[in-house]
Amino acid sequence: MVIGLETHVELNTLSKVFCTCATAFGAEPNTHVCPVCMGLPGALPVFNEAVLTRAAMAGFALNCHVHHRSRFDRKNYFYPDLPKAYQISQFYRPICENGWLTVQTSAGEKKIGITRIHIEEDAGKLLHDEENGTMLDMNRCGVPLIEIVSEPDIRSAEEAVGYLRKVRAILTYIGVSDCRMNEGSLRCDVNLSIHKPGEPLGVRTEMKNLNSFQSVERAIQAEYERQVAAVESGEEIVQETRRYDQKTGKTTTMRRKENSADYRYFPDPDLPEVRLTDEDMAAITAAIPTLPDARREAYMREYGLTAYAAEQLTAERWLAEYFEETAALAQSPVNVANLLQGEVFALVGARAAEAEKNGAKPLEGRESLPVEPAHLARLSDLLNAGRVNSSTGKKILAAMFAEDCDPETYAQTHELFTVGDDSVLVEAVNRALEENPAMVDSYRKGKLSVEKALMGKAMAITRGKANPERLAELLGQALAAFSSQP
Repeated sequence: MVIGLETHVELNTLSKVFCTCATAFGAEPNTHVCPVCMGLPGALPVFNEAVLTRAAMAGFALNCHVHHRSRFDRKNYFYPDLPKAYQISQFYRPICENGWLTVQTSAGEKKIGITRIHIEEDAGKLLHDEENGTMLDMNRCGVPLIEIVSEPDIRSAEEAVGYLRKVRAILTYIGVSDCRMNEGSLRCDVNLSIHKPGEPLGVRTEMKNLNSFQSVERAIQAEYERQVAAVESGEEIVQETRRYDQKTGKTTTMRRKENSADYRYFPDPDLPEVRLTDEDMAAITAAIPTLPDARREAYMREYGLTAYAAEQLTAERWLAEYFEETAALAQSPVNVANLLQGEVFALVGARAAEAEKNGAKPLEGRESLPVEPAHLARLSDLLNAGRVNSSTGKKILAAMFAEDCDPETYAQTHELFTVGDDSVLVEAVNRALEENPAMVDSYRKGKLSVEKALMGKAMAITRGKANPERLAELLGQALAAFSSQP
């Protein structure tokens, strides 16, 4: 199986690529349009410089050669969502070429080449309705895109999804796109062919506009199985564009695949060549933040995190920056990482689920974590010092999510500090043993598992505030004394 991906990414500019219409998602149909993006006679395009900057930044982040000069071409075809009957794209001189990225797979690290990145305008959107037929929303027409074309280096659905996840992570890190697949700001076309080892490549088919990782994975598997079955039965594979049907789990023919000659590309006479100076490129590269791979290596090297923890905490830029700020204020970066991956992530997830249940949109990014880094660092230190235990720490963290309070002040006000006085702990142990003679008798007869139950009883007597390590030690001593009695 040989796979190449064409990834279409909407850039997060405020206005469209060749006009001043807004790019905001979710507006009323056909409200963000003008003579330029509607392709009306006499309307001339004016290039949005912010698109060039973002495209170049994406190229640098994906290890591409970014050209000082590029130009626009017309891609000619007729479709209802393309009012000009051509799309402005870059065919002959794209802005970026010859890039690569690496992905982690079950078989290890894989390097995947990137042929080119070019700028183009998005088309409108066809809305299919059983009652009203097919309608057109032109709001998306003219929204700036970059198309990232991979080399045919991908050999499995796992590698394809890993590549897409990596592209999304990098582009969201550098802030050129939100890459929300559910809103269409990241879409993927899959080109797939099969051949036996040592034989020429087979005829490829293309599956268009896959908008989720799951769809990509399932479409690849379905098309691979279809092509294998076709070859085994003697059927000829034809070059065509196919659609993946999520309901049936199969791919179906849309149309015969066009070649570049069919689009009759030629330079757009209304748009001049675009240029990037050395100073422009230096400013763009200087604005690129530390990327996920470099951060991950630094977290393992400097903080002593596991590979899994480093992967989790570098998944999104805001989270990595939050962790770094918190770790700088705390005594133990490892404890901060554990706190984030455990209780903090659980509370963020619970709040998101509750919002969805109530029909509200969950908070995203930094807004989803309402605790200041200094406060989380202080809670981490309280836990690390044993001044609060895991049980009371959860209560404090829940309060911090509700009102972002100082954890030490909250613990003091609500008497949540750990009980470390041995006399108090010994009294709790003795009470637990006295009130549960049956458990003690079972322990003496060799049923050692009751020790955990007795630990729970003793902890409850302290209202969950005991230092668990010291309480367990004192309980063990008391049980050992019971066991030694005749």
